[in-house]
Amino acid sequence: MKITAAEFVMSNARVDKCPKESIPEYAFIGRSNVGKSSLINMLTSKKSLAKTSGRPGKTQLINHFKINQNWFLVDLPGYGYARVSKKEKRTFQKYITDYFLQREQLVCAFVLVDIRHEPQAVDIDFLRWMGENQIPFCMIFTKADKLKPAVIDQNIAAYNAKITEEVFEEAPKQFVTSSSKHLGKEELLSYIGEINEQFFKATHKN
Repeated sequence: MKITAAEFVMSNARVDKCPKESIPEYAFIGRSNVGKSSLINMLTSKKSLAKTSGRPGKTQLINHFKINQNWFLVDLPGYGYARVSKKEKRTFQKYITDYFLQREQLVCAFVLVDIRHEPQAVDIDFLRWMGENQIPFCMIFTKADKLKPAVIDQNIAAYNAKITEEVFEEAPKQFVTSSSKHLGKEELLSYIGEINEQFFKATHKN
């Protein structure tokens, strides 16, 4: 799949105010400073579609972007560390929880993890929460350009060992990406394209 059109639609603090269209929706989420905005801009080939910042916690609302006029890409607030107050963190967490538990249009979430670091408890806990609530998701390892291939394989193996030991019987589907090198772009968009095709076939039958 190729993205030919990407436009910002709205920012929101309430799930019930999100777009009403019954089209597939894909949510992107991860710890603050994981490179989420850069990844979104890379996927859409728009340098400033999602706002990037050196300050963690920049995304503070549910942001909807309409892609190719037939699906939504959703940029969610980061979890974990952010330079915001505890009250604000609780507010962001409520956005996230409400979104995942209530948003019927969501077909898949992508949980972003920085490939450079060893498994982080906050990431493992979030993956567990997603599983417990039966929310379909994949993992995206970001910033792969910062490491050598052997180290990437080693770090992914460490994550998968942790996941299968503590959370799931087998690791979720995963993508390795680099926003600066455009690594993983085709694989990720092809996966979304396949799900969209299945969605619209099923919708057409109904």
